[in-house]
Amino acid sequence: MSELTMEQKIARINQLYHKSQAEGLTEEEKAEQAALRKAYVENIRAGLRGQLNNIDIINEDGSVENLGEKFGNGKH
Repeated sequence: MSELTMEQKIARINQLYHKSQAEGLTEEEKAEQAALRKAYVENIRAGLRGQLNNIDIINEDGSVENLGEKFGNGKH
């Protein structure tokens, strides 16, 4: 599944969802759906971590603190 773009994975997730509502999924399709959803969530988390790691906080004393450095670049 790694050869698919995220846009293609989302389209496939939607296809499988609609099929599940209309007629149900095979066990193979259920496994594919779970793997695609997991990849999607991991992608969202990585993007959010990247954004949070680039946020700087200006403290009352004027010092600048990077959240990525403070919290270990998303390792928590």
